[in-house]
Amino acid sequence: LGMIQANDLVLCLSKSGETPEVRVLVPLLLSRGNRLIGMTANADSYLGRRAHHLLYTPVPKEADPNNLAPTASTTAQAAMGDALATALLAWRGFSARDFALVHPGGALGKQLYLRVSDLLHLHERPAVREEASLREVILEMTAKRLGATAVLSEDNRVLGIITDGDLRRMLEQGEYQPSITASGIMTHAPKSIEQHALAVEALELMQTHKITQLPVTDEGGYAGMVHLHDLLREGLL
Repeated sequence: LGMIQANDLVLCLSKSGETPEVRVLVPLLLSRGNRLIGMTANADSYLGRRAHHLLYTPVPKEADPNNLAPTASTTAQAAMGDALATALLAWRGFSARDFALVHPGGALGKQLYLRVSDLLHLHERPAVREEASLREVILEMTAKRLGATAVLSEDNRVLGIITDGDLRRMLEQGEYQPSITASGIMTHAPKSIEQHALAVEALELMQTHKITQLPVTDEGGYAGMVHLHDLLREGLL
């Protein structure tokens, strides 16, 4: 009782509404002028009749064979509590950004604040020019260890992407020529994402198009690459 302040709204939960602790607490709360919400399965109970507001949560039968242990009734009250909490969130205008501020450590919070730019430092920036030879492409992909490299224009724009899958398909189809360059292997105009986008948006893009690497841009210029494994390590999936 010492924790309860004069302007506090008190929510009291009791299946029967008749327990000894309810009979002791209710008159004390009312004498102090607190508003009382009663959540009970018995609207005609001591709590039900004295509460300023009644949340009626009846259940026809408990789940246990003896109809004694509070099982279905606790589930009903939990559901009513969720409904009350979400209604309060809507009434207060509690946003996804507010959620991220108070829940930053978990996966749900990360979906709301982690950005692609936060992941770019995890890898080097694989890139070759259009005229790069197949040897240069393979060396760049091997050195940067992302299984892919971006193909860039002279002004640092992403023209294409080459993945290890592209190299395998080229060899399987017998299209290898000593004179082949990056422009002849690459996938043109690949999917990409701005570095300020949320990381969860990158994940959704990868899942939709069944890809594991995604070039990242900064106002149109190439900023680096993010890999599906980076997002998995962050617990976004």
